[in-house]
Amino acid sequence: MLTTIIAAVIVLGGLIFFHELGHFLVARSLGMGVSTFSLGFGPKLLTWKRGKTEYALSLVPLGGYVALVGENGNDDGTGELPDGFTHEECFSSRPAWQRLLVVAAGPVFNIILAWLLCWIMAYGWGLGLLLPHVGKVEAGSPAAVAGLQPGDTILRVNGAPVQEWKDMADAINNSGGAPLQLMISRPRTAAGNGVGVTDLSGVVAKDAQVLQVTVTPRQSVRKTIFGEKENAWLVGIVASGNVRRVELGFFEAAREGLIQTGNLLDLTWKSIVKLAQRVIPADQVGGPIMIAQMVGQQAEQGLVGLLGLAALISINLGVLNLLPVPVLDGGQILFFLLEIIFRRPVPLGIQTWAMRFGVALLAMLMIFATYNDIMRILRS
Repeated sequence: MLTTIIAAVIVLGGLIFFHELGHFLVARSLGMGVSTFSLGFGPKLLTWKRGKTEYALSLVPLGGYVALVGENGNDDGTGELPDGFTHEECFSSRPAWQRLLVVAAGPVFNIILAWLLCWIMAYGWGLGLLLPHVGKVEAGSPAAVAGLQPGDTILRVNGAPVQEWKDMADAINNSGGAPLQLMISRPRTAAGNGVGVTDLSGVVAKDAQVLQVTVTPRQSVRKTIFGEKENAWLVGIVASGNVRRVELGFFEAAREGLIQTGNLLDLTWKSIVKLAQRVIPADQVGGPIMIAQMVGQQAEQGLVGLLGLAALISINLGVLNLLPVPVLDGGQILFFLLEIIFRRPVPLGIQTWAMRFGVALLAMLMIFATYNDIMRILRS
């Protein structure tokens, strides 16, 4: 329990703090005034001042906040401002495009943080490749008919080299049902060569034989990661689960981190769409309790799993904040875009009612997610 609490505070607090850091850095780079930048929120435990900004360490360590000068509308030249600040430094007195950049910086920084975490994992632990090792052959499948056996390793598909399981799976799925020539490696201890297998052992180590088989994929129905059914060309084999680690250089890891971040963005967006389409059941929505439990579990299993989960949560935080819902950053971005297009602010009355709607919607979502968390605990 203590490990879970500590890990959750560090991870969630760190992600939200980095989000606020984005707002802070972009605001300061544009010359906007920041009266307070706090690590944590609630009662201030420690404060210090640098320039005009007060920096604070607050009691509740889950995140932080940035207090921008004039963010509530002190731009008429008469409103009271914190000591030392001028109306030229007010957030609300700046052009809409500058305000948009400051608001968008938070979610963007969460995406950047996810990339940094993926970069660290790729550089520190390398790239994990699922090897094309056959762990199971389904009875009566095209693979079984062709003579494939558990323990076989797929070397080539139609002459193209196979480095990982995905290479082979993609080739099979893209075959359109046409027969495929597979070159495989099989331990010599395996009984027989299988049905229709040609022995090409002359080019392999003495403890294995290279064989060639012809397999014709069959169109079947499989489930996606979202539980949807889709048609695919399959041969009826299951991976053994063996993984090979490939060490990456510093810049290679940066590129791989960028690819993984893109994959997480794609997964997060598709998950939101599938949830809206009710493909993903509503009871799968989790709140802070589930997140804390997941963080605690990964913390107990090792650092790499914790970093991976932190990257995923950071992506989710960034994407969700960009949704055009009033009270979220995305809602503010929408208001600023409309102001840029029509060259006038959205009427204050509309903004006020939109904010109330956004607060109510967010509150209902949090209550629903927390209810799901509690019911999940009671069922376990």
